Amino acid sequence: MIDTRRLRTLRAVADHRTLTAAAAALYLTPSAVSQQLAALEQEVGHQLLVRDGRGVRLTAAGEILAAHGNTVLAQLERAEAELAAYAAGHAGEVTVASFATGIATVVAPAMTALGTSHPGIGLRVRDAEGDASLTMVLDGHADLAVAVEYRGAPREDDERLSRVPLYAEPFDAVLPRSHRLADSAGVRVADLAEEPWIGPYPGNPCHEVVMLACEFAGFQPRVTHTSDDFRAVAALAGAGAGVALVPRSALRGVDLPEVVVLPVAGDPPTRRVFAAVRRGAEQHPLIRPVLDALAMAADRARPREDPPQLLGVNG
Repeated sequence: MIDTRRLRTLRAVADHRTLTAAAAALYLTPSAVSQQLAALEQEVGHQLLVRDGRGVRLTAAGEILAAHGNTVLAQLERAEAELAAYAAGHAGEVTVASFATGIATVVAPAMTALGTSHPGIGLRVRDAEGDASLTMVLDGHADLAVAVEYRGAPREDDERLSRVPLYAEPFDAVLPRSHRLADSAGVRVADLAEEPWIGPYPGNPCHEVVMLACEFAGFQPRVTHTSDDFRAVAALAGAGAGVALVPRSALRGVDLPEVVVLPVAGDPPTRRVFAAVRRGAEQHPLIRPVLDALAMAADRARPREDPPQLLGVNG
């Protein structure tokens, strides 16, 4: 019989592509991971991994077993959820990994709501930028992720995760107040092709959104300054260091009088935010109320005001 712990190890290696990274995610030593995989290969009678550069990749047999492993592990999550529902304790802690603006926009309001509707459920919040929150969920270091759609993100039909859409928001252009387009009602991305740019680091999903927006506009931006803190990005723009595209909620309530925030004309780039849990855990009596509270917080936070105006940051 195949040991499910070894299936988890195989999935971690498939996700992380090296034995060392998989071992770190599983809190094991690389030799322990290697031993588990060797035992799994002996159990199934097939080679599951081959070297690929500095890492490893699954063989065809490994891919087949990993796909079935995802199904088995999801079913085990469902079994745990049903047992927890049967026990009906409805009290415990849920670890939520989210990027900073997601914490402010939906996680903190959901925490407040749960304090009234489900006082037995506590949230432990972990700030996780880029795609790190999804990895934390898959590795078992978090129960739930609030993440941003990006190229390479697990698809909606991914067998490892269940996803719940939360909200989508446009990116706005952030310009120095002295900029030639500062008095415009809106700005096209193509109008900023010759400007120096300020943006997030590669690996941040927002970096990809900005790069794609510029690519669709017919140019590659000259990124001069980088920061994952959008308040820092706006401050640099106010100092005349360049221009930026920033998600609308990222600067809400921030007083930066040296910049103007303009809507992007046409079809603006958009940040799409979703919650994700390990597939099979979505009906767990601790996790389901958190998903519902996040969805309600996202609905309340959905922008209903006009686009940002020329006077400072209003979005």
